[in-house]
Amino acid sequence: MQFILAFIFFIVGIGVGWAALKMWDNSRVNGVNNQIAQKLKDAEEREENIKRTKISETREEVSTLRQEAQKEIKERRNELQRSERKIEQKEENLDKKLDKVSRKEDELRVKHEEIEKRRAKLEETIQLQETKLQEIAEMTKEQAQEILLNKVEQDASHMLGLKLKELEERAQREAEKKARDIILGAMQRCAVESAGESSISVVPLPSEEIKGRIIGREGRNIRTFESLTGVDLIIDDTPEAVMLSCFDPIRREIARRAMERLVVDGRIHPARIEDLIEKAARDIDNEMITEGENAILEMGIKNMNNELMRTLGQLKFRFSYGQNVLAHSMEVAQIAGIIAAELGLDEETARRGGLLHDIGKAIDRQIEGPHAEIGADLAKRLGERPEIVSCIASHHDNLEIHSIYEVIVSVADAISAARPGARRESLDAYIKRLENLEEIARSFEGVSQAFAIQAGREVRVILNSSRTDEGSVHKLAYDIAKRVEAELKYPGQIKINVTRETRATEFAK
Repeated sequence: MQFILAFIFFIVGIGVGWAALKMWDNSRVNGVNNQIAQKLKDAEEREENIKRTKISETREEVSTLRQEAQKEIKERRNELQRSERKIEQKEENLDKKLDKVSRKEDELRVKHEEIEKRRAKLEETIQLQETKLQEIAEMTKEQAQEILLNKVEQDASHMLGLKLKELEERAQREAEKKARDIILGAMQRCAVESAGESSISVVPLPSEEIKGRIIGREGRNIRTFESLTGVDLIIDDTPEAVMLSCFDPIRREIARRAMERLVVDGRIHPARIEDLIEKAARDIDNEMITEGENAILEMGIKNMNNELMRTLGQLKFRFSYGQNVLAHSMEVAQIAGIIAAELGLDEETARRGGLLHDIGKAIDRQIEGPHAEIGADLAKRLGERPEIVSCIASHHDNLEIHSIYEVIVSVADAISAARPGARRESLDAYIKRLENLEEIARSFEGVSQAFAIQAGREVRVILNSSRTDEGSVHKLAYDIAKRVEAELKYPGQIKINVTRETRATEFAK
């Protein structure tokens, strides 16, 4: 019974607890719902406030933009109105100008018609006059023009000859003394040795037996020597001597020195040949540098590129018309410096241009082109001043002269080449030059005879007196000299001596 009562109380307790719990949950849910409703209401109010604020700001912004747009439209409208007014004014001005042009065209048309009428009348008058003149003179217009032109040409030739003579005499009087003093002074104060040019070097041998050792077994020594030096080794019947043939003077000199050392050493085999050739090449290279340094020191020249100085030293082994090119270059430098000093110019610039004027001859066998152009390119590439480059490029008068130093170097070059004993010329070239001189002189009208004398330094021209007059003598001498300058190459200068000969022949019976 107690157990049953306890169980009943337990069930009743559970029911009461469950009812109480249910009531507490319901009250809690109602509180949460109330809070959520309140928050939703607050959120709606805030959202409404934000909407009203944004709408207000947007309306203000739209109002501002509308005002700015209206202002800009107004300004553009004003600008368009101003542009329209300007265009209207230009159109009015253009109409006025077109009216003026139209009036001018009418006036010009009237004047043109008047001019055409006058021209037609003038041509008719001229034609009538020409017809009357032809009737009076008994010749056509073309015949009269030819006679007149011939007369004018004769008179002009006569006057030109006399004027040339007068100008020549005046220039000769003013320049001859000064030029003679400068040039003779330069020549007298300069003396440089001349050497002979050769493409063959001869090496003496102590005995004939050594020729066989030079040739070697089956020719191996001579083949090695020729391949390493690029020189032809000639072993013939010449007693106790061998010959080295090559147009490159540096290779020929290397071969000559190597051969002399081989002969002295006596050990002639390919390895020894190669060793001595390399040693000779080094010696030659050092000698070229030394010669270049000595040349610029002797000439008082400073700050020259090492490669240019070495190339200058190569000229010691280069010859032109029998004249050593390095010696010739030093002579030209001395003469140019003396002339510059006499004229009050910079001596160092003149000497530098003179010393380097033939630098292209050191490498002209390696590069195609005239040595003046090759030398100018080399000097420019190695940093020489523009005035020195121009002296090198124009020393043969093949370019336009731009400075007095170019003239000085060209004159000094001509003096060095033309002085007695400086150069030698082959017999064939000498005879050909004389024949060309006489042929040029005889090609002119009125020349009866022409003779090249004094080794080509003077041409004597004899004119036919019946076909020339006194005035044409000087004109003809001038024309012959200019043609010789244009067509021939020669050292120094050539005197053109023109004589008008009159002969009278009678027989005594």
